[in-house]
Amino acid sequence: MAKKITTIRPAKKIAPRALKLVPDTSIIIEGLLSKKIEKKKLKPSIIIVHEAVMAELESQANRNRETGYLGLEEVKKLRELGKKFRFRVIFKGKRPSEFEIKHAKTGEIDSLIRQLASFEKATLVTADKVQSLVAESKGIRVILYEFELEEKPFVLEKYFDKNTMSVHIKEECTIKAKKGKPGEWEYIEISKETLDREAVKELAKAITEEASSRTDGFIESDRRGSTIIQLATYRIVITRPPFADGYEITAVHPIKKLALKEYNLNEKIMSRIDEKAEGILIAGAPGHGKTTFAQALAEHYLKKKKVIKTIESPRDLTLSDEVTQYSMNYGSSQEIHDILLLSRPDYTIFDEMRNTEDFRLFSDLRLSGVGMVGVIHATKPIDAIQRFIGRIELGVIPHIVDTVIFITNGAISQIFSLNMQVKVPTGMTEADLARPVVLVNDFNTGRLEFEIYTYGEQTVVIPVSAEQRTPVRKLAEETIKREITKYVSKAEVEMLSDNRCRVYVPLGQKSGLIGRQGRTIEEIEDRLGVSIDVIEGAQKKHVKREERIETMAYQVKIDKKNILIRLSPENAYKEVDIYVGGDYLLSATASKKSIIKITKYNKIGRILIKAVQAGEELEIRGSSSSS
Repeated sequence: MAKKITTIRPAKKIAPRALKLVPDTSIIIEGLLSKKIEKKKLKPSIIIVHEAVMAELESQANRNRETGYLGLEEVKKLRELGKKFRFRVIFKGKRPSEFEIKHAKTGEIDSLIRQLASFEKATLVTADKVQSLVAESKGIRVILYEFELEEKPFVLEKYFDKNTMSVHIKEECTIKAKKGKPGEWEYIEISKETLDREAVKELAKAITEEASSRTDGFIESDRRGSTIIQLATYRIVITRPPFADGYEITAVHPIKKLALKEYNLNEKIMSRIDEKAEGILIAGAPGHGKTTFAQALAEHYLKKKKVIKTIESPRDLTLSDEVTQYSMNYGSSQEIHDILLLSRPDYTIFDEMRNTEDFRLFSDLRLSGVGMVGVIHATKPIDAIQRFIGRIELGVIPHIVDTVIFITNGAISQIFSLNMQVKVPTGMTEADLARPVVLVNDFNTGRLEFEIYTYGEQTVVIPVSAEQRTPVRKLAEETIKREITKYVSKAEVEMLSDNRCRVYVPLGQKSGLIGRQGRTIEEIEDRLGVSIDVIEGAQKKHVKREERIETMAYQVKIDKKNILIRLSPENAYKEVDIYVGGDYLLSATASKKSIIKITKYNKIGRILIKAVQAGEELEIRGSSSSS
């Protein structure tokens, strides 16, 4: 598709030869004046370019915006045409002030250009309808050009076929493309042609020019280092230095448009979509067909006589003309929020939710009663829900999201439904542990897959499906381990049931964990709502030999500096635990001569001396093993 230029009536009918022309910024950027002159539809004697136009183009070019370069190239071309067609190009007017530059979008620059046309008694040439109407109302002669479309291949269309998902062009590299279908594609070289920087730059300018001149083209974003363009069904991203290390063009094109019935959804799912689901998340990895499904869902709702709007950035959903598509690049979140509430759509498709502001807008609109469908990147279905955690209150999530549809390789692979209950989390038994719990169920089977709730200061997402450990078997293993290691050097935890676990601790450290009269372990059990069995001197699941704890014979000698505990010779280099009065004191390793040496002057030494002097029995425990 390309442009065909049609002259719209001027304020007064003018002859093909207009003596003086004053072009504004819009007509210069579009490159229309030079085309009209080349086709001999305009025969000027003089073209007067306002310095404000040059200042605006220079500003855009300095910010690496394609429109600035296009405009400057057009002025250069007009000067060259002047030699051929015998007209002059001159520059008049003063450069705009800082205030006028700052308020260019509100019409300050346009006002300066109109003043020049009026003063020179010249004809204003513009592609801006508002500029034309204002000039006409002030009695200024105007030529307004608008555009009609005619069939012509898009400049990148030659690189696309029915299997091409995207084309990638970078300076000094061959042209490559992704070919295949969502989830099953390959990245291949489609042309051995290598484009230099100037060639890629010219291609970028041609794309930008075409997008500016077509009614189905939008420059969604134009920043210093990048431009995002939506042109018909093509989404084009142009990056350039200094943002990128070189000029690059990426063009993405949908290879197929599907109807919802082509997804072969069962009656239960269709009933959910039609009657109950009003907070839908469409999740999946990049390139797996999320946007394609969102389009199918929008068209389905449209056939159901629903009012549909979209929020996109950029606008790349291919939908019926009845669907109004709003761009986040041209409107603030607050503006879109207000417009949607006033226009009262039944459903709003929010394509590509990325940042916190997007999630909050989605949440606000849903809580206001608007049916919402959000498209979000996620590697697993639960990840889509987790991205709301921390951004909004946990208890509000089921009121915002009630259905999660996960897309893999262009097909629906899983559907989750959400609701909330106040209950004791699965696996916990104490009634006082009840709390609000978000339940995530597999929609087709009704099976509980995940529970989301607060545990201490954390919000936890716990899998509870039959194939996985219950919440306690995952959460408590880590939580109990953290709690137990406050009393022992290391620990392993093994869940035996939903409310009972076994804890493995090193030799000699059990009594320190149990505490006097079992008070320590009881306190831990009460806090966690789990019964704990403590096993000493073994490892969970992978014990290779049966270990037996035995009490060792010993002799104690106290010299000037140390307490010497002598064991029998076969206990050389053995790790042992020392108990006093049944309470664990320390662990130590016997020397080559089976002696344990403890200094008299530290806390442990003083306890030992006091115990020996009081006639208390020491207990030395070690392990022996058998096959």
